Amino acid sequence: MTEKSDSAPRGDLCIRTLAMPADTNANGDIFGGWLLSQMDVGGGVFASKVAKSRTVTVAIEAMNFRKAVYVGDLVSVYANLVRVGRTSLTVHLEAWALRRGEEHPLLVTDGNFTYVSIDEHGRPQEVRSTEMPVAT
Repeated sequence: MTEKSDSAPRGDLCIRTLAMPADTNANGDIFGGWLLSQMDVGGGVFASKVAKSRTVTVAIEAMNFRKAVYVGDLVSVYANLVRVGRTSLTVHLEAWALRRGEEHPLLVTDGNFTYVSIDEHGRPQEVRSTEMPVAT
């Protein structure tokens, strides 16, 4: 991504949470796995909204950990629909952190997550909607 595209979040806001001390490693840094899980939760919410069904994560690709997340940062995850297949959809997720005392958030992580639409028995099913949500 270029510096210009990193200046403001793009897509639908799907989750916002506060990085807490319990989310750190022994050095006091927020775990990358914690951030990845927040992105997956937000992406799952977005994917289910688009697919109009339950969805499950099947792949995570092109993860970019750009900046550290610290205790007290307000982390927001934004989603953009990249592709809709027969049973799957790919979502580009961006995680932004607003640090205490700062006015503008920083892009800390982004990547592509692929979700599969599933039926009540957990089997893949066709995506019910191909409508792309309007990004805000």
